[in-house]
This record gives sequence, structure tokens and C-alpha cells, in this order.
Amino acid sequence: MNLALILISVLILGSAAVALALRNLIHSALLFVGCWAGIAAFYLWAGAEFVAFAQVLIYVGAVSMVVLFAVLLTRQSDAAEPMNPDSFSRFMRALVAGGGVAGILVGAILGTPMDVSTAGPAPTLTVKEIGGQLMGPHAAALLIVGLLLTVALLGAVVIAAVDRPEKSEDAS
Repeated sequence: MNLALILISVLILGSAAVALALRNLIHSALLFVGCWAGIAAFYLWAGAEFVAFAQVLIYVGAVSMVVLFAVLLTRQSDAAEPMNPDSFSRFMRALVAGGGVAGILVGAILGTPMDVSTAGPAPTLTVKEIGGQLMGPHAAALLIVGLLLTVALLGAVVIAAVDRPEKSEDAS
């Protein structure tokens, strides 16, 4: 085994295990950033430079910021709230939806031919060619996706914002 692979795997598994064991949500989110960075390092080790850079940009950059914003904006008091009566029905609907998605994925996997001998040769594509495609004919689509993600983040901030009553100085 390669020493670099062992170090990368220790970083990924260690930060994920510690993040799952902690009770502080912010610390766990920051440790998941370390886990995602370790996955990007694995992609670099494996020779998939484009996927590694996409991992850094998307997960280490964007997704980690969205997770931190979500944790900070929806943070409630430490007091436990009573369980809502409709929680069980919501759980059952989520279970049915998750089962449906899992069924579609399993059906797609089983319906895909797995015979690699009939597959054609893998295309040789460089990072420069992919970047040229993204910044050339597909630049408008890339900008629209960025705009949609920004609008979704702003919408999440507006939805998560809570109006807190202001303390008046006359009441003291």
C-alpha cells in the first residue's frame, strides 16, 4: 500500500468518525469539510484532477458554506421541543418517498448492461478540453446554474430567518 493513500484514508475516516461522534453541529460541519477535502485528495492521488477540483469547489466550498449557513440560521435553543403529533405521518411519507427513489435507482442499476467487453473505448478528455466546453458553448448553462443556486441560498436564508421581538428600553 502507498503511504499517501493510508494518510488520506485516515484523514477521511477519522474526520468523518469524529464528526459523527460530536454533539456540536458546527464542529461536525467543519469536520465534514475536512472529510470532503480528504476525498478531493484521494481523487488527486487517483489521477482524476478534474473531479478533485470539482470536489473542492462544490463540496469544500459551496456545500460546506450552505451547511454552515443552514446550521447557524436554523439554530434553536437547547431546550428540547415536544414531538409533533404529525411526525409519524411525515416519517411514513418520507419512508415511502425514500423507498421510491431507492427502487428507481435499483431498477436503473439492474437494467444497465454490465458487460464491459461490449463497451466502447473510454473517451480521452483533458481538463483543458472540459474547461473549454464549460466556458465556451456551455457558459450560459453554467451561469444559469450558478444563479439558481444563489437564489436557492437566498431563499433558504429568508425562510430560515426568524423575527425576534425587540427589547424595549422603556420596559426595564
